[in-house]
Amino acid sequence: MNVTIRSEVPTVVSLKGIGSETAVQLHAMGIRTVVDLMEYLPYRYDDFRLRDLEEVAHDERVTVEGKVHSEPALMFYGRKKSRLTLRILVGRVLVQAVFFNQPYLKKKINLHDTVTVTGKWDKNRQIITVQSHQLGPHNKQGDFEPVYALKGTIKGNALTKYIRAAFHEYGELIEEILPIYYLEKYKLSGRLDALYQMHFPDSPQAMKQARRRFVFEEFLLFQLKMQALRKFEREHSNGISQQYDIEKIQSFTDTLPFPLTNAQKRVVNEISADMKSPYRMNRLLQGDVGSGKTVVSAIALYSSVTAGYQGALMVPTEILAEQHADSLSALLEPTGTSVALLTSSVKGKRRALLLEKLKEGEIDILIGTHALIQGDVEFENLGLVVTDEQHRFGVNQRRVLREKGGSPDVLFMTATPIPRTLAITVFGEMDVSIIDEMPAGRKAIETYWAKEDMLTRVLAFMEKELKAGRQAYVICPLIEESDKLDVQNSIDVYNQLSQHFQGRFSVGLMHGRLHPDEKEEVMRSFSRNEVQVLVSTTVVEVGVNVPNATFMLIYDAERFGLSTLHQLRGRVGRGDDQSYCILLADPKTEVGKERMKIMTETNDGFVLSEKDLELRGPGDFFGRKQSGMPEFKVADMIHDYRALEVARDDAATLANSDAFWKDDEYAPLRRYLEDSGILEGEKLD
Repeated sequence: MNVTIRSEVPTVVSLKGIGSETAVQLHAMGIRTVVDLMEYLPYRYDDFRLRDLEEVAHDERVTVEGKVHSEPALMFYGRKKSRLTLRILVGRVLVQAVFFNQPYLKKKINLHDTVTVTGKWDKNRQIITVQSHQLGPHNKQGDFEPVYALKGTIKGNALTKYIRAAFHEYGELIEEILPIYYLEKYKLSGRLDALYQMHFPDSPQAMKQARRRFVFEEFLLFQLKMQALRKFEREHSNGISQQYDIEKIQSFTDTLPFPLTNAQKRVVNEISADMKSPYRMNRLLQGDVGSGKTVVSAIALYSSVTAGYQGALMVPTEILAEQHADSLSALLEPTGTSVALLTSSVKGKRRALLLEKLKEGEIDILIGTHALIQGDVEFENLGLVVTDEQHRFGVNQRRVLREKGGSPDVLFMTATPIPRTLAITVFGEMDVSIIDEMPAGRKAIETYWAKEDMLTRVLAFMEKELKAGRQAYVICPLIEESDKLDVQNSIDVYNQLSQHFQGRFSVGLMHGRLHPDEKEEVMRSFSRNEVQVLVSTTVVEVGVNVPNATFMLIYDAERFGLSTLHQLRGRVGRGDDQSYCILLADPKTEVGKERMKIMTETNDGFVLSEKDLELRGPGDFFGRKQSGMPEFKVADMIHDYRALEVARDDAATLANSDAFWKDDEYAPLRRYLEDSGILEGEKLD
């Protein structure tokens, strides 16, 4: 959010009371100038207003005033640790107040005294764990106080004094950077007034209004960077304008064994427009498991072939590459398009001949694993690169494949539904297409939550499916037994089920520690129905297409996020028969119970991904801290997602308008882009 001021800005030592020692400590907090000081915002507010306990939620922070109703009882434990408890009559409610490590209060608090305490309210046990207190009635000067992140010996009240002095002496240095149009359109406060209210709010409502302004500002600045990057990348990339044969594509889609859904048609049109444009396509295609992404990629690849180019499809596993090669060959064979498969299994003369044909342009579409990016793989004229489950490949692997052509269009595909809020933030410089409609006639997977004492009934249900000639997945969270976690592990479950189904059905085992060749072999055995029950960890989350598998059992399901559970569930339900997913779980937390409930209520991956984001937060959504996730001081991507969408649309409009790059009213925003390094090498009028 920091916006550099062009004129020289005084450093913090220009303020009375800040010497060189204090300045060093402020520097450690990122505060060097008086403007930095004014822009150093609180991370939360303490609310000291008195509240009626009936209105306070469990575990909420609350301030109450009451009369001491029992003598304080003091107990010592550990080394220098103590716990002091007393009862306070608050209105008509008798609550217990607990003070930790403040033994001296026993002599200061007497029966019938009036006290004010602030702390965490345990509604179930009627206990307040005290964080701060006043001996006497409530007389807090400010009921609503900002709390700052502090370092070193800097105290909150000292920082507040410095900030107040900075506003008093240098407030005029705060420049308005939002055009007046946005301030009026969204009824936003001016920057100086909003900043002051963030530090010294007249009321909680005034603070909320100030926060609204900075939520929009942060999102607009971030999205403006994304949109400007996208604009310059497009303008500076020597893309290919692919003049595909619309009649051939139309006749190809007419021969498909099923009609395209409206969502598929919309996405095909978006991709086609990108391919025809002179700019390089950089598009993310999201679609739930079974939504028909493969057909969309087939149409895109065939379009490139009709335009005189070659296409490449890179997938994470060999068996997946084989399946894609089979399905695309079957679809494209009638058009005379040559499809080839390149994996690490293709060796010697076969490989040499394939590479020669590729270089000569005799192969139209090449499908493969990371083998596609090896140095000796050369295309004659690469026009389109499609990567499936793109998050499974490193950035460098994707870049190397992209550079194998002059400047091919790039389409990333994923079956991991990424919430719109995350997609427009993390993939802000990409265009995003979403297939949000399932093909007609596809049966929804029936999902049930079963407690662990129902396992016998669940296995009887599984056996019924197996006897009907179907297959089953059984998913476990761990590979081997763990002392730390009391969860089912795949090796134990494999041994138990092998014994349970002995002589009737074959049980296989797969996990991440197996060699890639061993994994491939296990999956092949399962896809050929040589193995009827596959016990696995989450390594099958993105994997093969086994239409005969209709049953999935997930042990300790509460240990997985909603998105992972949905990805796992998507391994079944790929054929014409009804499929089932059983979540075996005894969740101890409300979040765990909520996950199980949501899974049984919807099969929509995008609904689930939004819920997952709410339950887990953006940092954990991808299973690790996402390095590309922006850090916002005020804005929250989940709770402020509407503002994020509005800001993105506004930023796109600005970046693509001539006025933004020329008119004076946008000069502060252009300077922000320059200071961010986005406009390096760009000439501004």
